[in-house]
Amino acid sequence: MILFEAALLVLQPQVLLVILGAAAFGMFVGAIPGLTATMATALLVPVTFFMDPVPAIAAIVTATAMAIFAGDIPGTLLRMPGTPASAAYVQDAYAMTRKGNSEGALGASLVFSALGGIFGTIVLMTSSPILAEVALKFSSFEYFWLVVMGLSCAVFVSPGSPARGLISLFIGLFAATVGIDNPAGVPRYTFDNVELYAGVQFIPAMIGLFAVSEILRSVLNRTEIPAVNSGGGGIFAQQFQNFVKYPFQVIRGSALGTAIGALPGAGADIAAWISYAVSKKFSKTPEKFGTGHVEGLVESGASNNAAMSGAWIPALVFGIPGDSITAIVIGVLYIKGINPGPTVFINEPQMIYAVFFTFLLANLIMLPLGWLAIKGAGTILSIPQRTLMPIILLFCIVGSFAINNSPFGIWLMLIFGIVGFLMEENDIPIAPAILGLVLGPMLEQNFVTSMIKSQDSFIAFFERPIAAGLGVATIAIWCIPLLLMLFARRGGGARTS
Repeated sequence: MILFEAALLVLQPQVLLVILGAAAFGMFVGAIPGLTATMATALLVPVTFFMDPVPAIAAIVTATAMAIFAGDIPGTLLRMPGTPASAAYVQDAYAMTRKGNSEGALGASLVFSALGGIFGTIVLMTSSPILAEVALKFSSFEYFWLVVMGLSCAVFVSPGSPARGLISLFIGLFAATVGIDNPAGVPRYTFDNVELYAGVQFIPAMIGLFAVSEILRSVLNRTEIPAVNSGGGGIFAQQFQNFVKYPFQVIRGSALGTAIGALPGAGADIAAWISYAVSKKFSKTPEKFGTGHVEGLVESGASNNAAMSGAWIPALVFGIPGDSITAIVIGVLYIKGINPGPTVFINEPQMIYAVFFTFLLANLIMLPLGWLAIKGAGTILSIPQRTLMPIILLFCIVGSFAINNSPFGIWLMLIFGIVGFLMEENDIPIAPAILGLVLGPMLEQNFVTSMIKSQDSFIAFFERPIAAGLGVATIAIWCIPLLLMLFARRGGGARTS
């Protein structure tokens, strides 16, 4: 009966129209480099003041899901990832475009994002209280190890040697130290510039590292982007083949994304990177990752959107935001007179199940709208390069300026563009630097908090069961490749002698 009432709330014509409008809005915002899903959510908040609770939440959920997928479109076509999570697999997606199979890459992002989102919604509907209880057991010790694990994965999955990945990571971590010191509150590397007190904004830095460096390279090398090619078969037909080939990767990525997304503050960024690393680690063809291989795209794409659903678990069950988007949503819920927490499942169950139905609808409507977006986006690559590159640069400038409405974002973009160009000219991957920049403040905050709690004792990082498990797993990620390399050298030496 409750499910029937919830379905009736969602299937009202005005709610469906709101979902359709929000889907188009989210797709448009997410496809513009620099404009994120969080910004799409924030822009929708004033509009939701004039809506009833169900269409208001439906608008935010739909726009968010669309914007996250749409962030893959500039990443795949132009190597300008819309989100740090998209940066995890942008190398493979862009390589597929360079091979003339951009529709295959975008189709994989679309279909497996939708599947991951639906998986996360089913978990949200059936296991929210249990997962939220586990998530609340995470303290600064567990978050410290989780961040270290994510950073380690970025190093080992990046193309080239781990040493070059480590150099890239340290560049990102160094950039993350700029700003106010934690916890002393002393300015670091700010050079008395007020704009730097808040630290280096990762959106202008990401646009610079990926997009501006690509523009510089195309200008200097006259690199031509190939025309769009479906790669044989339709968009969905290719993905059916991928699903048949990688069913376990889809389930694993969705489950991992939902679990990590349920941790307050972790979000899709860490989920996508860890899923990509897991996919490469257990792949039968790890050497193909980074060269246009779809396997990592399938798993981390599913993880990306599953994490979005997972972030709603602590938000609805305990009123604790899982990420910046759910933080905004909790504010909207309070405005509408709905108090997130355990009592909302008792007092207003039809409202909660209406939100769940909205999640399912948002992920289903993503498929036809995403198909239209992919077909439309293909025309971008038919534009001559001498016309396309100035347009891309214009979007880069607008996106960097829009973060704080300040020209300083444009300067940051240009500086990181030159840094990114020099890094790639020396075969240093860019992606670990992005993750270092995004997770650096979280790493420092949780490390300092843990050291204060433990009174400078490192043993405390292994005293809690979950922290100990994550710590041992992280150390194993560091040591196992080194041990395998050592054994391989000894084996080679023995055969030679």
